[in-house]
Amino acid sequence: MKLALLGDPVSHSRSPAMHQAAMTQLGIEGTYEARGVDRQGLEKAFEDLRSGALDGANVTMPHKMAAAKLCDELTEESARTGAANTLIGGVRVTGAFTDVHGIVAAGAAAGIATDQPVLILGSGGAAAAALLAMRGRPVRVAARHPQHGGELLERLNAPGEITPWGIPWQGAVVVNATPLGMRGESLPDGVVEAASGFIDLTYGAVPTPGVELALSLDIPTADGLSVLAHQGAKSLELWTGLEAPIELMESVARSQ
Repeated sequence: MKLALLGDPVSHSRSPAMHQAAMTQLGIEGTYEARGVDRQGLEKAFEDLRSGALDGANVTMPHKMAAAKLCDELTEESARTGAANTLIGGVRVTGAFTDVHGIVAAGAAAGIATDQPVLILGSGGAAAAALLAMRGRPVRVAARHPQHGGELLERLNAPGEITPWGIPWQGAVVVNATPLGMRGESLPDGVVEAASGFIDLTYGAVPTPGVELALSLDIPTADGLSVLAHQGAKSLELWTGLEAPIELMESVARSQ
């Protein structure tokens, strides 16, 4: 089986080691390579997916929306968000958006309540995944540019309210769908402290300040590596039809 990660940059990614370990444990012979690609390289990868030179691929920034447009078929979640992070090869390439599953599964693994309102920080692709993952619950979206939050709700035709950036919501589950924390930045004062649960979609070489704060307050917390592992496990299951070894995948992701 030949798999790849498509994006720019990709040299920092933990996905190759994570997937290679999972394939070995499942007895699958194959490779998972990181390909740094521009738009032309992305289109070449689609040729490989259709010819059988690639069996599947993950897509990371900045190509998730472009990949969705190049697909022949899309899952419901991929169609709604206009993004694809998982590509299933064949004469017709199917695009899926397993980030949604990653958020749901990581939250469940951390014991985060599923009946509380949700405060989503951000308005980009990660926020779109969070919005679908939290559907059916009261949602507020806080973006540093409020109009972008409104555009997100409109694009997904999703119910929700726009709230000013930095305003806490007591008892809500907070989902950080911004890059804040990747380089040691803190979230606005009071936002994490008021949360009943915290899901951080970003990660760095060390735990983000938001994750450290939430854990210090005994708030149920799922970090970006847990989300990464769970979305990757879903991708592997779509490619192989086999149950992915999630504990191994998360352990490898954390060891890189």
